[in-house]
Amino acid sequence: MLALPLALPGSATASDAEKRPAHPEQDWMGSTIMAHEGGDRAGGLGSRASARRGVSGVDVSSHNRKVGWSSLRKSGVRFAYVKATEGTNYTNPYFTHQYRGSYNSGMIHGAYHFALPDHSSGSTQAEYFAENGGDWSRDGRTLPGALDMEYNPYGATCYGKSHRAMVSWIHDFVQTYHEETGRHPVIYTSTNWWKRCTGNSGKFGRTNPLWIPRYGSSVGALPGGWEFHSIWQHTSSGHTVGDRNRFNGSYTRLKVLANGH
Repeated sequence: MLALPLALPGSATASDAEKRPAHPEQDWMGSTIMAHEGGDRAGGLGSRASARRGVSGVDVSSHNRKVGWSSLRKSGVRFAYVKATEGTNYTNPYFTHQYRGSYNSGMIHGAYHFALPDHSSGSTQAEYFAENGGDWSRDGRTLPGALDMEYNPYGATCYGKSHRAMVSWIHDFVQTYHEETGRHPVIYTSTNWWKRCTGNSGKFGRTNPLWIPRYGSSVGALPGGWEFHSIWQHTSSGHTVGDRNRFNGSYTRLKVLANGH
């Protein structure tokens, strides 16, 4: 029996209301990458050949609404990440359907948080995420939560933060999430964003698995601190669900990531 975290967001203050994201349904994992970095949405011929190696996965959000999980499973998809939260005022209204549906189809699944570092602290957002779908379960089929760090869809690219302040914000999120769940979150980010907004910090590569978006012939150069990637988002134009991913390893290694060993 799958136990889903109970989503009970706290009451919003006037200040919170001012920070409410304007279009969270348009903010999915990688939604800002193509606009800022370009690339072939389909990933290119080389990408499709390279992406056949590893384990196939998808990421979804409210943008995808109700997903045909059985069809995806039959097509070879073996893991899924579902957007749970954004900032501290938004929870995905399709989360339960998507999260439970992926699990019931036989997939390994996880949840992700779309970060808005100029809205509230990293600690506050990590707590909100963990309380509204992002918690981890030691059931062998739940991946650690993922922190989506990408271009600001509402304003300044780096959310008005210096390199030092951004690294501090990420550290606070990562530390709090670990305290809440016992797991280090996956960090989703592009090399270009990481260089621009953290100064190419090398502080997280030893503890946090890397999920990198690049719609080209290969993963390319990695952000500072990481010697390898764990997940590659290689296209944003899949036939059934737009965002398609590959885990960098065997299915057995994917289960190891889920188990926390």
